[in-house]
Amino acid sequence: MKGLILSGGSGTRLRPLTYTSAKQLIPVANKPVLFYGIEHLVAAGVIDIGIVVGTTAAEIEAAVGDGSRWGARVTYISQDEPRGLAHAVKISRSFLGEAPFIMYLGDNILRDGVKAFVDAFDAGSANAQILAARVPEPQRFGVIELAGNRVVRVVEKPADPPSDLALVGVYLFDHHVFDAIDKLVPSARGELEITEAIQQLIDDDRTVHWREVSGWWKDTGHLDDLLEANRVVLSSLVQRIDGEVDAASRIDGEVVIEAGTTVTASVIRGPAVIGRNCRLENAYIGPYTSLADDVRVIAAELEHSASFCAKLASRASWDALTPA
Repeated sequence: MKGLILSGGSGTRLRPLTYTSAKQLIPVANKPVLFYGIEHLVAAGVIDIGIVVGTTAAEIEAAVGDGSRWGARVTYISQDEPRGLAHAVKISRSFLGEAPFIMYLGDNILRDGVKAFVDAFDAGSANAQILAARVPEPQRFGVIELAGNRVVRVVEKPADPPSDLALVGVYLFDHHVFDAIDKLVPSARGELEITEAIQQLIDDDRTVHWREVSGWWKDTGHLDDLLEANRVVLSSLVQRIDGEVDAASRIDGEVVIEAGTTVTASVIRGPAVIGRNCRLENAYIGPYTSLADDVRVIAAELEHSASFCAKLASRASWDALTPA
């Protein structure tokens, strides 16, 4: 199985953060969102990965490289402008070939990863497998309609949703999806919609299965969701202190302090992560806080906060956050 990660969006909903950085590189718990997707694919045994890139291609390529740090092989696929998720699949056909593949939207995070879904698709005979989660505002998402447990319709951002089952940004397909995409015409917003491609598979009597995501999932395309993702990921921290903490300071709970950071006469209550080369003096850092590299907090208090420092655009800052 191959992997396809979509990282071509411009992130207009996250401005001003995305004026200076690709939205997929905005850090969650001090690690770029995109890295979580790569890690989840590799953990599922998917190491041949294509990344669809757009105007921020140079930033993405500088951050990810050839994928070898994760034990993956990364191929970059250029999309001239956002033309829809199905268009991204269409232009990736030469990379994907006849292999089944998993498509992962680069600004999504699934707490429990995707291995179980990949294993289920490999073990079955479906032409497509879509993931869905129950949400309070399904009209913000693509939504599936069921007859019993069978998918009969998929609709994009419906005003009157047929269910509360929203599509999660992870899809698994075999090569028949290309035939479905070839039949599409651009939607009202000028895009080739992945929901319409899935609907075409259903109309063509292809087998489309669905699986519910019961664990935590976030599309980090909105600032509130980004901060919520930061909070949830921080909740899974295990304490690690590589910086210097003086005797007048107190560390409570699960706190990560990276190398080069000094903590003087301060209190840090986890879960929290402090980046490299930070300086904390007479400070209070409360729960659910992440500080980027090179941040100074002097005689101040922070909690339930995330700093998005431009320094995080440097590759060296991320090396400590990725598997060896």
